[in-house]
Amino acid sequence: MGKVKASGSRALETSKSGRYRVAVYPGTFDPITNGHLDIISRAAKVVDKLVIGVAINVGKGPLFSLEQRVEICRSEVSRLKLKNPIPIDIVPFDILLMQFVKSMGATIIVRGLRAVSDFEYEFQMAGMNARLEPEVETLFLMASEHNQFIASRFVKEIASLGGDISSFVPAGVLKHIRKRYGH
Repeated sequence: MGKVKASGSRALETSKSGRYRVAVYPGTFDPITNGHLDIISRAAKVVDKLVIGVAINVGKGPLFSLEQRVEICRSEVSRLKLKNPIPIDIVPFDILLMQFVKSMGATIIVRGLRAVSDFEYEFQMAGMNARLEPEVETLFLMASEHNQFIASRFVKEIASLGGDISSFVPAGVLKHIRKRYGH
């Protein structure tokens, strides 16, 4: 798949430690929400390159196909106005997350947390991932207070019943969802 550059351009450079910090932010992004975009913007402040890993995850019964989710993510990420633009790639994957992280040359996994209940699950996943790849760190970012309750599954449920989701997703995503549900 192709690459998406965040707004602006910046030459690839290393951090003050001399390392080039590549992170993967994995998820199904079905659909990508304002909460996801918030985590992407915040992660861009602490890494040198970010890979948005769009998981196939057929078991979740996605609203959009993998190809559609990748394209929607590309479109929405390209609209972000980052203070410190970094390279951002949108890449689909259907392998074990740790294999994907290594294949992307990453040493960091970014995970967004909304509530304490998220932390318990994510803490367990981080422990398992650390056993699989001790060189990879998990970076937890708390969702901003106005995005803490947004979850893709709730967005889909509200949209399917004709509810207003305009404050949960960007305008471009809203159009895709309305078209999908015929609203």
